[in-house]
Amino acid sequence: MDQFLFFLVAFLAVSSAVYFVFARNPLYAILSLIVTMFSIAGMYILLNAQFLAIIQIIVYAGAIMVLFLYILMMLNLNKEDESKKNNTLKFVGVFTAGLLLIGVLGVFRGVQENHVVVENVDKGVGLTKNLGRLLFNEYVLPFELASILILAGIVGAVLIGKKDL
Repeated sequence: MDQFLFFLVAFLAVSSAVYFVFARNPLYAILSLIVTMFSIAGMYILLNAQFLAIIQIIVYAGAIMVLFLYILMMLNLNKEDESKKNNTLKFVGVFTAGLLLIGVLGVFRGVQENHVVVENVDKGVGLTKNLGRLLFNEYVLPFELASILILAGIVGAVLIGKKDL
C-alpha cells in the first residue's frame, strides 16, 4: 500500500512539475507548482518525516507561492507578451532533465547490486515529538540564540524599512 501511495504521489509531483515547465499561462504554472510542493510534502509524510512535510507546506506552498502569485498579479502580464517568448530554454531544461535521469538510472543500477536489508529500523526517527524533545532538552541554548538572532533581524528590517525615526 505504501508503495502504491508513493508512486501515486510521485506521479502527481512529476506531472505537475512538467506542466509547470510547459504551461503558457503563468497563473496555471504557479498553481501547478503549488501542487508539486504539496506532493513533495506527501512524500515526506510517506517517509515518516512529518516535521519536514509541515515546513514544506508552510514555507514553500504557503509563503513563497503566495509571494509568487502576488508578484504575478502586480506584473499584470498580457497575452501579447506570451507570444514573444521562445521555447529554447524549455527544451534545454528538458534535455538537462534527461541527462539527469540517465545519471540517476546509472546510480540505481549500481545500487541494486549492493542491496542491504535493514531489519531494526527505528520508526520514531522523523516524528515531531522526538524532534521537539531533542530541540528543547539538548539543544535549548542554540535554539534560543537562533530565536534572538531572528528577532534582531526582524527589528533591523523594520528600522531599515522605516522612513522616519
